[in-house]
Amino acid sequence: MTGRLYGLGIGPGDPELITVKALRLLRAAQVVAYPAPEEGDSLARSIVAPHLPGGQIELAIRMPLTVERFPAQAVYDKAAEELGAHLNAGRDVAVLCEGDPFFYGSFMYLFGRLAERFLVKVVPGVSSLTACAAASGHPLAARNDVLSIIPAPLPDDEIAAKLQQTDAAAIMKLGRHGPRIVALLQRLGLASRAQYIERATMAAQRVLPLAEIDPASIPYFAMILIHKKGEAHFMEKGI
Repeated sequence: MTGRLYGLGIGPGDPELITVKALRLLRAAQVVAYPAPEEGDSLARSIVAPHLPGGQIELAIRMPLTVERFPAQAVYDKAAEELGAHLNAGRDVAVLCEGDPFFYGSFMYLFGRLAERFLVKVVPGVSSLTACAAASGHPLAARNDVLSIIPAPLPDDEIAAKLQQTDAAAIMKLGRHGPRIVALLQRLGLASRAQYIERATMAAQRVLPLAEIDPASIPYFAMILIHKKGEAHFMEKGI
């Protein structure tokens, strides 16, 4: 009998934001796998470190964490082969995914390689989107508002078009695109309605109006939240 593969959403960074279900499966799995940079420690493992019981087989999936080389197909091919060997041996495998596995999560690349051969269960987690909204104290959307999730690497004209068609937006994957995105929001007259959240729920969390941020210092783990109708919109709706 083969083992089961679990894609565990472990939340945005605060170890207490892992769900009860993910925690149970994490502790019960014989094998724990997690993404890691080519050198150094894994952020995903550091999030769950307080919860690990010890004695489990650990597998670091080391990959280049650069936009130009991600997703690293060869890395996922190799990881799928290694995880498949454990599953064929009857071991349950828990793969850690920061945030939610199916919300821009790295687990989806393993899911695509293994779901046809093994039983795979995906456990949703607290996403960076909802964590940033909570940290900022600004609701994402209400009633019939349309909320758009916009990746920063898109060209300026595409981002501008999407912003014109929505009530609220979350711009993510900032990093080196930060200065360009800030300049774009200024040109569109939306910068004054934008909140900046960096490393939500982590010890180094920062929440500031976008106008107070040095665009050159924006890391990858940051998000900009915008509501074109402003805070008064939520007050009028009794939120």
